Amino acid sequence: MSRENSLGEILFSLSYLPTAERLTVVIVKARNLQFAGPSGDPYVKVYLLRNGKKVHKKKTQSKRNETCPIFNEAMIFSVPNNALQGLEVRVTVADSSGVIGHVIVGGAAAGKALSHWTQMLASLRKPVAMWHPLLQPQHLP
Repeated sequence: MSRENSLGEILFSLSYLPTAERLTVVIVKARNLQFAGPSGDPYVKVYLLRNGKKVHKKKTQSKRNETCPIFNEAMIFSVPNNALQGLEVRVTVADSSGVIGHVIVGGAAAGKALSHWTQMLASLRKPVAMWHPLLQPQHLP
């Protein structure tokens, strides 16, 4: 994906373990990140959103001077089965000069982000990995 306005892409996997009521988000890696400033020390924040409001947040380590960083970090969230429907996961890539871009997956998403979420729900207990293009951060909750 080499469009002029591309901010980069991120690869992450989602899996849900219904018996333990656990959602696991593994941030695998990113590629072709476009930094706003000179920094280039990217990290990823994963937010759980319920009705657009942040309910949980976790962050990866920063990777120094990397436009294609490899993170391989798992983030585990407790999510009751009945709360899964109204949930969204926002994956935000940032560095010290600000947010680079983000992806929101969940039942209310569209396209590839919705497909990733529905595949996770269809194959419980198995991680489903997918590349996502980073989107411009407009209004973030």
